[in-house]
Amino acid sequence: MQPEPEVDAVFKALADSTRRLLLDRLRENNGQTLRELCQRVEMARQSVTQHLDILERAGLVTVLRRGRERVHYINPTPIHDIEQRWISVFDRPRLDVLRAVKNQAEEYAMTATATVPNYVYVTYIHASAEQVWKALTDADLTAQYWGHANVSDWQPGSEWEHRRVDGSDKIDVVGKVLEVDEPRRLVLTFEDSIGADRSPSVVTFLIESHQDIVRLTVTHENLPNQEMLQGISSGWPAVLANLKSLLETGAVLPQAPWEMSQAHA
Repeated sequence: MQPEPEVDAVFKALADSTRRLLLDRLRENNGQTLRELCQRVEMARQSVTQHLDILERAGLVTVLRRGRERVHYINPTPIHDIEQRWISVFDRPRLDVLRAVKNQAEEYAMTATATVPNYVYVTYIHASAEQVWKALTDADLTAQYWGHANVSDWQPGSEWEHRRVDGSDKIDVVGKVLEVDEPRRLVLTFEDSIGADRSPSVVTFLIESHQDIVRLTVTHENLPNQEMLQGISSGWPAVLANLKSLLETGAVLPQAPWEMSQAHA
């Protein structure tokens, strides 16, 4: 059997207790600088840097630069792939029940003032930046992999709508286009269509070309509560897996997952 370098790197990274601790700290408060992580784990800067480099090479941590600082986020993609390959096919119903019980217990344990972390997801797509941009902004393409048509003229300050394509034309999400740098960066607000008494969440799509592939980073910020965080944590991987399948194979996944339609701002 041929080795699987990417999978080997993930398991090697997770085999170290210090690296698992770093992931735990990021899970508790996603989006931390090196200085903040050093304080959280009480380790020397050089040691933490070495462990973070291993996690980044394995794809478990994503680093975004903000000004002079490097901010670290958990990338759930490799763990999601492991779950799909070795766990979900065996006993998903029982595991879902156990996870629901655990999540409920953790929710009771949280304080009402707890900070909701940002959500970051990274995926690699065999496509051009222009193709990925079109997939995010073309109403017909979004209808295929998302179950909703994203409708706008995609100019800064314009409105956009996340419109169902089931014949009802119901609009589940609205928002404003904040930034446009085609085909590299798109920033939107996410609000439910009837409006809510809170500031909207903000989604940033960062498209980076690497030879014949694209690294797509989705950052969802200003989340109002843990319930929405849990929703988008299952929604974004499903939607982006469908987008990836459409661009790479010309077809969506056999069972199109529309969880994201239930997890809007």
